[in-house]
Amino acid sequence: MNAEQLIFYFFAIMLLLSALVVVTSYNLVRSIFLFFVTLFALAAIYVFALADFIALTQVVLYAGGVLILMLFAFMLSNKELLNALKPVKKSFELNHFLGFFIALAFLLILLRLFFGNDFSQLEWIKSSTPISKNDNTIHAIGIQSMTRYLLPFEILSVFLMMSLVGAAHLARKGKKL
Repeated sequence: MNAEQLIFYFFAIMLLLSALVVVTSYNLVRSIFLFFVTLFALAAIYVFALADFIALTQVVLYAGGVLILMLFAFMLSNKELLNALKPVKKSFELNHFLGFFIALAFLLILLRLFFGNDFSQLEWIKSSTPISKNDNTIHAIGIQSMTRYLLPFEILSVFLMMSLVGAAHLARKGKKL
């Protein structure tokens, strides 16, 4: 096993463990910070897959934007609202059983598809060209987003601005309209 594989397995294990703690933790602050670790580990996995633009987007948008927005929403939230939350029951109820059953069914379907198909024989995989380390995918994505996809790109920026204004309005102290 070489150094690249060890680093990949380190990030994969870190990704799985931190994601598991995010889902199972009852402490909201701990979940938010471990979500930060999860996002960075996922970005590292993207780097190993030679998806440099996706890794950079993962760090900038999710870790830099969404996670910070979650932290601000938590810090600026009303104390009375947080104190009014009821403690979570730790018993296994019917809705937990149904959610577990649906998740297990999806897992079995995915495993059957994964082990039942030969992915190397799919036409779109056979016709694709492999990505090399010298490919400049960021340059191609930048040209496409500023020419062909300029209107959706600008609409997305307006939606992000609207969500920022909405978050600032919700966090504002004083009387609500």
